[in-house]
Amino acid sequence: MAHDHSENIQRLKIIEGHIRGIQRMLENDQYCIDIIRQIQAVGAALNKVSVSLLDGHLNTCLLNAIHSDDPVEQKRVLSEITEVFETSNKIKPSKGASLK
Repeated sequence: MAHDHSENIQRLKIIEGHIRGIQRMLENDQYCIDIIRQIQAVGAALNKVSVSLLDGHLNTCLLNAIHSDDPVEQKRVLSEITEVFETSNKIKPSKGASLK
């Protein structure tokens, strides 16, 4: 099923610009905390895109599968969603920074 991804594509173009800005900040040896804040902002923006995609998926693909008479398709779609959440829960920040 075709979706209108124009809003997310625009968000990703903006994120791309921010990432290029972060690269310039590193090249210009700017203050590390400022760079980290920009990286965090990009992460938050990517999360918004991810949530938007998930919302679209739940409201189309998942609903279509639930309303279908195909138990294999229902199980497949539910398994995909479970897998996405399991993967996201495995992503953990490092336990601590080493002090030099």
